[in-house]
Amino acid sequence: MSASHDKTLTTHLEGEVSDDRVSRLTSNVREITVGAAQLGPIARDESRAEVVERLLALLHEGHKRGCDLVVYPELALTTFFPRWWIDDIDELNSFYETEMPSPEVKPLFDEAASLGIGFCLGYAELTSDGHRYNTYLLVDGEGNEVAKFRKVHIPGHEKYEPKRPFQHLERAYFEPASETFRTWTAFKGEIGLALCNDRRWPETYRVMGLADVEMILIGYNTPIHYYPDPSQDFLAGFHSRLVMQAGAYQNGTFVVGVAKGGEEEGVESLAESCIIGPSGEVLAQATTDGDELVTANCNLNWCAAYKNTLYDFSRYRRPEMYKSISEEMPLILEKPYVEGAPIIGEAPSTEGGLP
Repeated sequence: MSASHDKTLTTHLEGEVSDDRVSRLTSNVREITVGAAQLGPIARDESRAEVVERLLALLHEGHKRGCDLVVYPELALTTFFPRWWIDDIDELNSFYETEMPSPEVKPLFDEAASLGIGFCLGYAELTSDGHRYNTYLLVDGEGNEVAKFRKVHIPGHEKYEPKRPFQHLERAYFEPASETFRTWTAFKGEIGLALCNDRRWPETYRVMGLADVEMILIGYNTPIHYYPDPSQDFLAGFHSRLVMQAGAYQNGTFVVGVAKGGEEEGVESLAESCIIGPSGEVLAQATTDGDELVTANCNLNWCAAYKNTLYDFSRYRRPEMYKSISEEMPLILEKPYVEGAPIIGEAPSTEGGLP
């Protein structure tokens, strides 16, 4: 964290907490340098080995910049295959990992451990008992698995829809996680994980916020064209930053959002990877839609400026007032889609949300 933010932390705390607490929160600096390792397009016929070479190049750049942790996007090993209806199970299975690390991906693990850099990697997981998940794996600087997260909010649709210019079949190819959001103690703090559509839901951040999260890592693949309502297309970047900045600020946490962007197999996807501070400010952002590393030095103690003042959950929250949002399905959401409702574009049939 920069000297200006050190000063800001102290300023925010003075007058609301004791001088002794200010001293404790601004000393024993817990700094980590994090790299958002954005990827450009991955072609459908690009091999794992070719992709891993690109991941290694970003890892080496991270090492040059002093990174403790390098964060890759969602589905970082393959093209975004849910854009096609694939009924050949053998071809479909080729996009999934049945072990991690696989022989093709092991060089990334080995090199990261050699350099002493941790990383977070998104991939499609096929378990030994046939379950398919959109998975995020966090690995420490010694090459050990710290955490495995499976995507909670699965967007898109379940069946082939020929009217679409491209499909978004995540709901056909992945099942939602059975475990909720949580944090893991690693990299000097409390780390949380989320994937793509998860970033759009305030509950994602709040569940981890209640567990004192200090940095949330989020990988995404977001097509810019949104078939159910194309009027949202030009707002794609704004909406992506909006939800991550709000989640960071309202929970006093860093958020690292990492894209696979650019035009991939004819589909333009959002880039704009960014690192956000607990103030909600964007600290660093990608300037291209290709392979690019964006870094920031993060003092995790900065989170306390928000967790112990404005968003002191134990002091100010009223959980007894929020029970309705935890009900299985609020009544208003049970209303069916009405033909002719004011929405631009065709009515969604089975669309489950933005990616």
